[in-house]
Amino acid sequence: MENYVLINGVTKTYPNNFKALDQIDLSINKGEIFALLGPNGAGKSTLINTICGILNFESGKILVDNFDIKINYRQTKALIGIVPQELNLEVFETVWNNVNYSRGLYGKPSNHQYIENLLKELSLWDKKDNKLRELSGGMKRRVLIAKALSHEPKILFLDEPTASVDVELRKDMWDIVKRLKKNGVTIILTTHYIEEAEEIADRVGIINNGRIILVDEKERLIKKLGQKILKIELSDPINVIPSNLEKFNLKIDNTKKTLTYTYDTRADKTGITSLLSEIKNQGMILKDLSTEQSS
Repeated sequence: MENYVLINGVTKTYPNNFKALDQIDLSINKGEIFALLGPNGAGKSTLINTICGILNFESGKILVDNFDIKINYRQTKALIGIVPQELNLEVFETVWNNVNYSRGLYGKPSNHQYIENLLKELSLWDKKDNKLRELSGGMKRRVLIAKALSHEPKILFLDEPTASVDVELRKDMWDIVKRLKKNGVTIILTTHYIEEAEEIADRVGIINNGRIILVDEKERLIKKLGQKILKIELSDPINVIPSNLEKFNLKIDNTKKTLTYTYDTRADKTGITSLLSEIKNQGMILKDLSTEQSS
């Protein structure tokens, strides 16, 4: 498949010397839904904001549809739409004015028919004259998507699109994402719900401590996860398993650097995301992840 977004050796360090991205290599295929999975603070939002040109990076290269995002900033900006986590909207404006204004920011001429079709696709047409402050949280998220798609981008970034929403709204958002893919939009979303990645993604990448540690087709990843054993290789050895990790019933090998986690794929949650979060909270640096058949 065609590489639509290509990331080579990208490193991002903040002024406080925190390395948020560490030699990231990643390719996104045209027309796919790619889920970036990882615990809070793993680097998901930093990576998305870097690709979108919101954050600078000190080394590496990012190409979007063969355009360098630093050299060809205008071209790449026109290709990209981003839906942030935060509900930043002009609350005293109407839905219609909000979305049309966003289109104008990209230098696009008015196209009321396109905006009408977009609002209908997102079930917002009957709300077009409502002010944003009158809408529910779920409807506001739909408006954010409409704003991000107002200039007809080819790639849509969704940063934690279903964070802090109820199950019903989460399923509605999943349906919207699937419809957008059918319309030819390439979608990259971040999430810390492995269930979300399983539901809508074509491929899944796992990021932790600013490094991509696994990328695989969803079906292969689910098969791996179905094998019930996750091996976690640490950069540095540990003598004992921290008390906060005891609830995961981990085992440690003779090298003191590899933890083994056994989980039940039939359960509602595998616990993997929580485990990775706890490992990060303990200050333990993850080197690699692998899965194998439970004996």
